[in-house]
Amino acid sequence: MAILIDDKTKLLVQGATGHQGSFHTRLMSDYGTRIAAGVTPGRKGEEVNGVPIYNTVEEATQCHGPNAAILFIPAPFVKDAAFEAISAGLKLLVIITEHVPLHDAMEIMAYAEEKDVRVVGPNTFGIITPGKCKVGFMPGQIFEPGPVGLVSRSGTLSYEIAYNLCQEGHGITTSVGIGGDRVVGMNFVDVLKEFEHDDETEAVALVGEIGGTAEEEAAEFIKTMDTPVVAYLAGKSAPVGKRMGHAGAIVERGRGNYASKKEALEEGGAAVAALPWEVPVLVGEHL
Repeated sequence: MAILIDDKTKLLVQGATGHQGSFHTRLMSDYGTRIAAGVTPGRKGEEVNGVPIYNTVEEATQCHGPNAAILFIPAPFVKDAAFEAISAGLKLLVIITEHVPLHDAMEIMAYAEEKDVRVVGPNTFGIITPGKCKVGFMPGQIFEPGPVGLVSRSGTLSYEIAYNLCQEGHGITTSVGIGGDRVVGMNFVDVLKEFEHDDETEAVALVGEIGGTAEEEAAEFIKTMDTPVVAYLAGKSAPVGKRMGHAGAIVERGRGNYASKKEALEEGGAAVAALPWEVPVLVGEHL
């Protein structure tokens, strides 16, 4: 099994004719993802790497029946594109774009919740179920199938940890980047719930970072899980009071620092690795 995406996923690419959209449409297709269609207003009738382009999501949906969408859309237009996809009945949105205005993100999440739509991102590397489907821009060649679920706020750190896990023979069921913005769709708890109910996920690797309270909230849910969780936290050496990295990596009023997150996760029952290469070692103790 897998979570969120598999070999039955039919993907719609919004912004498929742009530089990034067309490039990653080709890479996702080469990986084996079933790309149903693309959407760029005013470009109907064109093709990108054999993928037909439509003016609207509704047109593409009526003709090809996609069930998920990925957005390679400039930040000022993400809200309109997301609303269009949600209104057309798509049930999973992966929003790659960073710098989406805060209030736009809030409105997207509110509308998605109203329509029972899952949103991953904004500012995410996407989702990959190795050997079956890739919806994002991660390097697919480093991910191998296996029993470990991976959820992360950081793209490059998740790649490193996924590579190390696979090198040690602990492949991945699904890897999900929840995004690094202040307002995102699916959070750690949402993804952990999915892994907990997945029969093939025997352990979960969680990659967090300083800022916000997402990891502390995850720790409370981990207390209820049967599936073991191994965590790694970035930002241990970050200077106190200095904003680091993602928009969500802000320590406020003593909350969200490395020490508080590590303590909460350990109290929740997760093993916390001091270094990225320790994650496969700790995961191996549970498999």
